Formats: sequence, structure tokens, C-alpha cells
Amino acid sequence: MGIRGSLWIMEKIKVKRGFGSDNNAGVHPDILKEIIFSNSGHVIGYGSDVYTETAMNIFKEHFGSSVETFLVFTGTAANVLGLSSITKTWNSVITVSTAHLEGDECGAPEKFIGCKVLVVDTPDGKITTDLIEKHMHGLDFEHHSQPKVISITQATEMGTVYTAAEITEIAGYAHDRGMLLHMDGARIANAAVSLNLPFRAFTTDAGVDVLSFGGTKNGMMFGESICFLKPGLSADFKYIRKQGMQLASKMRFISAQYIGYFRNDLWKKCASTSNTMARLLAEQLKQIPEVKITQEVQSNGVFAIIPKDVVEKVRAHYFFYPWDEKRSEWRLMCSWDTEEKDVEDFIELLKKELSSLSR
Repeated sequence: MGIRGSLWIMEKIKVKRGFGSDNNAGVHPDILKEIIFSNSGHVIGYGSDVYTETAMNIFKEHFGSSVETFLVFTGTAANVLGLSSITKTWNSVITVSTAHLEGDECGAPEKFIGCKVLVVDTPDGKITTDLIEKHMHGLDFEHHSQPKVISITQATEMGTVYTAAEITEIAGYAHDRGMLLHMDGARIANAAVSLNLPFRAFTTDAGVDVLSFGGTKNGMMFGESICFLKPGLSADFKYIRKQGMQLASKMRFISAQYIGYFRNDLWKKCASTSNTMARLLAEQLKQIPEVKITQEVQSNGVFAIIPKDVVEKVRAHYFFYPWDEKRSEWRLMCSWDTEEKDVEDFIELLKKELSSLSR
């Protein structure tokens, strides 16, 4: 491409930090340093290296000595392959209608697992045992798919957070009925900061059986983890991961990221920033009469109704996604690198456009 082409790219990427997704943020410098540090010499591939061994031990420190952890490339793979290890094709997974598992994985659970995904609608993205009851029928009846797993998202797709007590209640409900509890933890760091609890307190100790542990939305480059918290569930998973095309030959570059991610609680610093910026954004939006916050801000997402007449003008400068276009509800996500000035400039622009509309 040459120098001229590289300069053109640099000009194109000189854009404001937006509020579209925490996936849109870059990689934390400390994570990049860890990748570079691991890029020295030869190590045995497919996870038989010192970096992966170190990462596995770190997960044991956070989730208990019996945890079995497997690294994969993406969050979808973590969810789908983790569930495939604990379900049969005649089983069903119960989750909320807003879950990533239902709305954003392109039918991957049905294609790769072969089981049904059964959903319930919730006002805040959190499932309850009362709502689960809707699907608890046809048990031991061969004409009906058999409920096997309840899947919750922590933090939810709507920015809300389950308490440890709520998770314990759902886990107990599942276990009493011979079912298992899966947690999609794509934003688990944001939940931990919101709850001010260690990971184990609302996962292993709360009865979660299988966890998809994510770091990509919180400063990592790529790579997610499947943590089997209940002993005996991972016996054949190494074969499932290979058949699922998620066995990394150069696994050290995923593992090294987790070493950097956990060192000196980098994960907590990143999640604390994004949560704090979301609260600041929500507080500023609440001061604008034309804007209505629709969900309690408990992690790094803000859901707000913004007048349609101005929202596209604002989106031309700060990209963000619609949540419910019919009522002009929008999702604003903060990231590990969001700064107060990003919030202040966004609010200033929004107020300016609203003011021009009223003239």
C-alpha cells in the first residue's frame, strides 16, 4: 500500500470515540505488551505451553481448583460449544428473548447443537423462576423437547445485573429439576465491578455450572473462555472444541492476553472506567427533559429514548445502535477507554441539536 496509503488510513480512523459498542474500542496497551512478550521463541502448539498453563492456573484462582477452562476465539463459540457439551439434540435451552444466544448468534445454537432455544420476554433482560415456568411442561414426554439448561447473561444485554442471590435462586430451581445453569459472561467484568464481588461469589459459589467468560469487550483483542465450574461436565469437551473449529494452534496468544488481563486487576480497572462513564452519561442525559432513561444503569450500557428528529444528526458524529426504533429507544455503550470529554461533547451536541429543533 505504501506510505501514502497508510497515511490515508490514519486520516480515516481519526474519528471520535462513539457509543456503539464496547467491541469498537481498541486493545488495552498492557494486553498488547503481553502479546508481544509472548511472541518470543518456539513453544509447543495447541495449548501445551507455559502461557496457557499459567492462564489455566489463574482461572483456578478466581473460580476454584476444580474449574476446567478451555480457550476459544469468539463469544458465540464459547456459548454454543459450551452448551453443546451439556445438551442433547432433543433438549431445549431456556433464556430471555433479548439474550445474545437468541438474537445475535444467527441460529448457531440450533445449527450446531440441534436443540431448541425457548425464550421469555422480560422488562429488564433478567429471567426469573416464575417466567421459566412457562416452558416447564411436557417433561419425560417424547413429543416435547426436554428443558435441560437455563441460560442467563451477566451483565444482561440491557445493562442490568443479577445479584448473587438471584443467580443462586435460579441455579437451585434448575438443579432441583435435573437441569443446569449456563452463564453468558461476555460482560462479566462489568457485573463484578457493579456488584463489588469477586467472580466466584456469583458464579461457582452461586451454582453456575458452565460459564462463557469474556474479555474482548473489556480491553482484550480476541479470545473467550469456557469454564466448566461443575466437575464432570468437560470430559469430552476437547473433542467438541476441535470439531467446532475453535482449537487454536498458537494458543499462547490468547492465553497471554488473560495473563495481562488479570495482572494487577487490569480487568477491574477497565470495567470500572466503562461503568463509571455509563453512570456519568446517564446522569447527564437525565438532565435533558426530552430524553428518558429506560433501564437502570448497572453496568456500561445506557438505554434511552431520544427524539427521532435529532438522533440521526447526533449519530453522524457519534455512532450508536437502535434498540427499539418504534419508540426511538437507543443503546449507548461505554468502553474501557471512554473519557469524560467524550460524554461531555456528546451531551453538548445533543443539547445543541435539540435546541435548534425547538427554534
